[in-house]
Amino acid sequence: MSTHGKSASESDREPGKARGARARARIEITAAIKDEARRQLAADGAAKLSLRAVARELGMVSSALYRYFPSRDELLTALIIDAYDSLGEAAEAADAAHAKAGAAPEVRWVAVCGAVREWAVARPHEYGLIYGSPVPGYTAPQATVGPASRVGLLLISIARDAHRGAGLGVAPLSEDVRPEADRLAADVAPDLPPAAAVALAAAWAQLFGLVSFEVFGQFNRVVEDREAFFVHAVTELARGVGLLSRDRPA
Repeated sequence: MSTHGKSASESDREPGKARGARARARIEITAAIKDEARRQLAADGAAKLSLRAVARELGMVSSALYRYFPSRDELLTALIIDAYDSLGEAAEAADAAHAKAGAAPEVRWVAVCGAVREWAVARPHEYGLIYGSPVPGYTAPQATVGPASRVGLLLISIARDAHRGAGLGVAPLSEDVRPEADRLAADVAPDLPPAAAVALAAAWAQLFGLVSFEVFGQFNRVVEDREAFFVHAVTELARGVGLLSRDRPA
């Protein structure tokens, strides 16, 4: 028996409990740091994000915060990964719900695009962090590539499902773009026709162009019914990647 009146099994459990408590505290503090950093992003922009300012607002000394994020760039990277993952999760959830209901690929496509738009409009500052102006002095590391690819890979998967089913009615390629189409298909979608790979890359860029124009205000005094406009535009993108035939109404 322990000299402190505790059994051996109780003593053995205490280090584990302490480690668990420390882990929970670290998770909570990390979340608080990120939340304050997001608040500062909304107020001042990413270029002015400061670890010292975050620490001050949380009542922490800077040296304590550095144990969680050794530099501003590491904190920015964490926020960028979180934003990409949150956006990807929203898009994937929309697709899963429609796929489960047996929706056609073009319906899934429009739902995913709509989820991207809804996420961005609800979180403009997080969207700006990942699709706005580059942050001076910051270079995104390789760790951001996977999260950043989630929406694009999801759109490819919808096109892939359509290709395996009724097929893709994508327009033929001109000869001058064929070498790039072959390379692009080999890199990102080797099981799809090269013409589809080119159309998907263009649609991906146009989707985020549409969203960025709305979030950053370029549609002000131009497009009034933005939801209807957006649905029409992304339906045309679906047509462009071959999910809808040219003579088939949406």
